[in-house]
Amino acid sequence: MGMTMTQKIFAAHAGLDKVEAGQLIEADLDLVLGNDITSPVAIKEMDKMKVDGVFDKDKIALVPDHFVPNKDIKSAEHCKCVREFAYRNQITNYFEVGDMGIEHALLPEKGLTVAGDVIIGADSHTCTYGALGAFSTGVGSTDMAAGMATGKAWFKVPSAIRFNLTGKPSEWVSGKDVILHIIGMIGVDGALYKSMEFTGEGIKNLTMDDRFTIANMAIEAGGKNGIFPVDDLAIAYMKEHSNKPYTVYEADADAVYDEEYTIDLSALKPTVAFPHLPENTKTIDEIREDIKIDQVVIGSCTNGRISDMRIAAKVLKGRHVAKGMRCIVIPATQAVYLQAMEEGLLKTFIEAGAVVSTPTCGPCLGGYMGILAQGERCVSTTNRNFVGRMGHVESEIYLASPAVAAASAVAGKITCPCRL
Repeated sequence: MGMTMTQKIFAAHAGLDKVEAGQLIEADLDLVLGNDITSPVAIKEMDKMKVDGVFDKDKIALVPDHFVPNKDIKSAEHCKCVREFAYRNQITNYFEVGDMGIEHALLPEKGLTVAGDVIIGADSHTCTYGALGAFSTGVGSTDMAAGMATGKAWFKVPSAIRFNLTGKPSEWVSGKDVILHIIGMIGVDGALYKSMEFTGEGIKNLTMDDRFTIANMAIEAGGKNGIFPVDDLAIAYMKEHSNKPYTVYEADADAVYDEEYTIDLSALKPTVAFPHLPENTKTIDEIREDIKIDQVVIGSCTNGRISDMRIAAKVLKGRHVAKGMRCIVIPATQAVYLQAMEEGLLKTFIEAGAVVSTPTCGPCLGGYMGILAQGERCVSTTNRNFVGRMGHVESEIYLASPAVAAASAVAGKITCPCRL
């Protein structure tokens, strides 16, 4: 019986020849991640442990991104706690305002995540780095503390689901539509504690940004992680961004999967997740009624990369957002912000009546920069649309791609660019 990609990575990091689904292992960690919400809890736990510093100052990343620039005194105190810990322990990869970004877009950009790594982060969307062929998953702050102290973590080896991707997406269909389609198909618990492993010739038709988006939302299907094979495009990305050595793992031909699905990318349509779960999906063709909206958010660790900015600007170019519409654009990192400025995308956004924010998670988790009032509706390129996620419990969030979000901002209702 062979091993999946994830199982091979785990075996290597546990010093074992073979692992099986359900097995408990202790694995060496290549990177431990925390942000301004989760790190203070982990830091307090480390204080209780009375350990002498961190296991490796180069293998910890601390990224204040949720409430920064600080929105209030409490968030300022959280960031101060993280900042002082980073300085005290000489953490190499601490990113302050002006150099920071939304963590899951920032770390690959900075070259801190590569194929074959085992990465934990005290944030559920840490599964993003599977796009590069790494095992990465979210953990609690206590596990983060143990990881920072010891460089190790306990795991139950997950079983796997294989998604065989074929074909080429049509215009206006992106990685966001692919993962929303999958979640709509299997449900928010369809991959519970399983590795979502993507294979097939269709992968070559997905950009790295598409893959980051898909892996990012594996957790929304309950997945332990999402992971892609390491092809020439992934290798080129790592060579451009990182000096770290990487290791390519491939699933065995006789690897065991709990389920297998084949998805023809050419058959997919722009897809929207309706309130209040990511599984409540409809294609743009299935939306018959006019759903008026009050706000659009384009950004987040899911869809705040430069390709997302470009597609939104393409839709907004020469157009204006609907009267009364609030359209908020949030580049995911300083580098994305700068590139968008140099390409004239920020000018396009502003001329279209949108506002552009510094990198921050902001409204995605109801932090700030776009909180919803009672009865308001928002089309967002973020990853969750739970009750009260962006503000009032009687507000509504519709998850969509940057193309659909930008088109909806122009129309004042949910639509796609092909209908403008």
